[in-house]
Amino acid sequence: MTLLRIAMAQPHRFRKLVLAGVGRNLFERDDAAHQRIIDALEGNGDPDDNISRLFANYGNMPGNDVVALTAVMRRTGGTLTTAMVASATCETLVAIGDRDFAGPGEVLADALPHATLKVLRNVDHFATPESFGFIDAALEFLDAVPA
Repeated sequence: MTLLRIAMAQPHRFRKLVLAGVGRNLFERDDAAHQRIIDALEGNGDPDDNISRLFANYGNMPGNDVVALTAVMRRTGGTLTTAMVASATCETLVAIGDRDFAGPGEVLADALPHATLKVLRNVDHFATPESFGFIDAALEFLDAVPA
């Protein structure tokens, strides 16, 4: 989100951008689900709510800052419009799992003027960073490996 906002405000700063685990959620926010995640991060979550429990587990892992993650989740003005996103003019890879609650990714890819969408099969939000499909797609997109 931070890199996308910079690319929107200062498009000249990027040649290529990889966005992972974001899609429809940038344009729409489920306030009830959002609050459940905040509650879980603060230790007040429903232990049967898998998504919020996973966020809390992630936030509390060694090296992560649960207070900072909670602050990010609490911020206001987080949703974007397609017109705002269209100002990010660099080539962009949107990679999102087909089981990711943040998706689908088509709405974001369609809003970006130079986007490629990579849907990762059988991948959820939390598995995206370690998915070989994501890693391979990102490296190829960034010209980091021979095609």
